[in-house]
Amino acid sequence: MNTLPPPSDPPLLPERDPRARYIVLDYADMHALVAELVLPGDASMYVMSAMETSRELIRHSYYRYEFATVAVTHSLFALEHVLAERLGTNEPLHVLIERATDAGLITAELAAELDRSRLLRDKLTQGAASSASLRPLRALAMVRAVFDAVSLLLRPASAAGATAADVGGAQPEGGLAGLWEDHLRALFPDGFRSVDFDGVDLVLLDADVAGLVQRELNGGLDDSGIAYLWSCIANLDTIVPLINEEYCASYFAKLRTMAQVAAALYIPTAI
Repeated sequence: MNTLPPPSDPPLLPERDPRARYIVLDYADMHALVAELVLPGDASMYVMSAMETSRELIRHSYYRYEFATVAVTHSLFALEHVLAERLGTNEPLHVLIERATDAGLITAELAAELDRSRLLRDKLTQGAASSASLRPLRALAMVRAVFDAVSLLLRPASAAGATAADVGGAQPEGGLAGLWEDHLRALFPDGFRSVDFDGVDLVLLDADVAGLVQRELNGGLDDSGIAYLWSCIANLDTIVPLINEEYCASYFAKLRTMAQVAAALYIPTAI
C-alpha cells in the first residue's frame, strides 16, 4: 500500500523584483556583480560567515530589493568584530573606525564610507530609514568598503601600513566612470520613496538609469538599452523641473547628467 502523500504542485520560482530591473540582464549576471567581493582566507569563521552572508544578500537583491540594505548592515558585524580584535578594545563602532584611521590602518576615504554604513544602521535602528534605503549597486559599493577594510585589518601591522592607501582609496576620475562613482556615494533623497512626478516613479527611474550606466561601463548597451536610456533621459527632463526640494532636485539633475554622458556616443534616430 502506498502511504506517500499525493504530489504537491511544483514550487513557484522567485520572480525578479521590479525595482531591480536594468541592474543586470538576469540573475546569472548577479554572480559577476559580486565576484569582486572575495572572502579573506585568514578570517575567523564568524567573520567569514558574516561577510559571505552579506555578499549573498547582495546577489539575491535581484529577487528582493530590501536585501541590499540588509547586506550593508550585516557586513558591519564582521567589521566591528575585526576592528575590536585588531585594536584590542570593545568600543562603539564609530570610535573603532576613528581609532583605526588615526592608527593608519585604514584610509580616511575608506573610513568615511564605513561611517556612512554605520549611520545607515543607526537610522534603521531608530526607525528613521527603511530596509529599502539603498539601491543594490550602492549597497555593493558599501559592502565592498567593508571587505576592503577587513582585508587591510587582517594584514600584519607592517603590511597594513604600506598598503592602506592602495585599498579602497583609488577612484576613477572624470567622464562617465567618475560620475558613476559619485552616484554610488550619493544617498537616495529621504522622503521621496514611493513618490512619482507626472507618472514617473522616482525609485524605478533611479534604478533604471543606474543599471543602464553600469551596463554601458561594463561593455556597452545594445539597441534596446540605448532606446531605454533615451527614454529615461526624457523622463528626467520632465521630472527635474517639478522637484521643489533642493537635495532631491540636485540628485536627479546629477542623474540626468550621468545618463546624458552615457548616451553621448549614441545618436538616436528620433527623440
